Amino acid sequence: MKGADAAAPATLRPPGEVMRLSRLGRFHPTRLSFARVLVRRMAREGWRIETAVRDLDDDGYGRAAYRVHTPTGALGFAAFSHHLDPADRTDRVIAERWDASFALTLEPPSPADLERLHDNVPRQEAGRCGAGEIVLSRANRSVRLFDTTVDSLAGGSQPPLDEIGRVGYLMRTTAVYGNGKFGLADFEEVRRRGVLTLPFQAEMLAVYLVRHFSLELIDHLAARRGGSRAATLERTRRRALGVGNATGLGMAPFLVNHPQLISRWIHGRETALARVKEVERATPAKLARFRSLLARARIHVAEWRAQADDAALGRRLAAVAGRLVELERATGPDRDGKLLSGRRPWAALAAWAGDDAETEELLNSILIELYPERVDDLETATGSAEREEVRADMPVDALRRTIEDRYGWALEVDFDRPGSQGLFWYHSEEKEEPRLGFRYEEPGADRELRLGIARRAAELRRALEREDPALPTGRFLLANPEFRQIVRRIQSLEDSPYAEIRDNLLDRDCEPADMLRCKLSMLGASRFDPKSLLWTRVTFFQGAPLAGELQDPGADDWAFATTGARTDP
Repeated sequence: MKGADAAAPATLRPPGEVMRLSRLGRFHPTRLSFARVLVRRMAREGWRIETAVRDLDDDGYGRAAYRVHTPTGALGFAAFSHHLDPADRTDRVIAERWDASFALTLEPPSPADLERLHDNVPRQEAGRCGAGEIVLSRANRSVRLFDTTVDSLAGGSQPPLDEIGRVGYLMRTTAVYGNGKFGLADFEEVRRRGVLTLPFQAEMLAVYLVRHFSLELIDHLAARRGGSRAATLERTRRRALGVGNATGLGMAPFLVNHPQLISRWIHGRETALARVKEVERATPAKLARFRSLLARARIHVAEWRAQADDAALGRRLAAVAGRLVELERATGPDRDGKLLSGRRPWAALAAWAGDDAETEELLNSILIELYPERVDDLETATGSAEREEVRADMPVDALRRTIEDRYGWALEVDFDRPGSQGLFWYHSEEKEEPRLGFRYEEPGADRELRLGIARRAAELRRALEREDPALPTGRFLLANPEFRQIVRRIQSLEDSPYAEIRDNLLDRDCEPADMLRCKLSMLGASRFDPKSLLWTRVTFFQGAPLAGELQDPGADDWAFATTGARTDP
């Protein structure tokens, strides 16, 4: 099996099932998520992280610089820690000050480079970056856990595991910019260097290094405050801490604006899942591994549930927790005959979840985790040139039939129903970030972004019905140029079955948080905690191996991270 372009197994789930918000918004990270792929590569290639500069005062303010040694050369990472007035601390993108700011660079920064970065990186988009910088980021301390951890260590003790479990991170990023934004090196230049060749590897590396910095910073502060009696954060607690992330609507349109890329990602995930479901018999070793992962996932859900603020998510997780206990009892060593000892046991397990999408998608992540030998070749099949072209010679009748075949879900939407066009997407003037408005209550619909794919497809189909079936599409567009973008999209996605979200994104009841969770799960985030329909908090790299553990046996075994504070079913 050569990757996502290989012949898909017969059990691949259809796009009509997968590409609904109610399903995408239940995804969990898998071993094919970008954070997992990056850590495996770092371990496989023997990457090494070296502290080059650490100039921090008693309050932890100052600078640090790191060298990331790889087989194809060294990268650099600069971190700047600042005093932040509590009144200025916010996760909103409009913030202008943060506890810390960071830059990932194509080469380790010289002293002169570090000075230049010091003058610009803390200003973020208001500063000046160049082609030597790859990623720009900023973060705020998680005040409660950060202070608790420093106080505990300074006094010679360890912070409580249950507190770490409730929060999960010392710092929380509020933006991770890359791919040419604000003057940064674009992806093609980064890929040409040969170090970070897959989508989002640079961004994930920057987040991993934020975690590394936060752990070094906490020990530094404890030592400065506690002196000889201070303790250092022990390994179990270090591993249990990741990096938080606050993500808003800015991420949601990505799934619409990069349809070929999204199709590649989800096709790879679905192919991996299908390969596992086609396993004829589960070996004793795989059954034991499944039970281990299931027990870990149950604890992970219990800790996640304790963290979640969203009531609807809390109810779903409570239901998942109960079902996982039920499944543990049903698949214990003395109960295999009932579910997992028959033919194609993993397909039977997926069927066991029934209509419970939250439980099913968690089980799907466990299944993908079980068989690295069957799925890991898919990790490199994630890029896409994202090219769209108009096929001017296509008869409009053929285009109409394509819409009816591939966009039947859009044609079923009643756009005359009140609320079916209740939302509109637009760019804010201040930050040029995507925002959501209520069409009949707020101004700005005249600046609407073209994210209503369902409405545009339906409008195009109605327009085509009035034309001569043999009319070339090019001639139709000469007379109707307003349809050029949607025609180009439809024609270019014929070979991208998982490209379209099969829901009306303009409906007043649309939940953009589902779009955020889908993309964040692909990146490798966990512990989704929506604060509203418009933004969420998540955790990256919780449970991941530390910088000095990348070559340890079992370094890749960190799915469904837990603190170990809870074990009871």
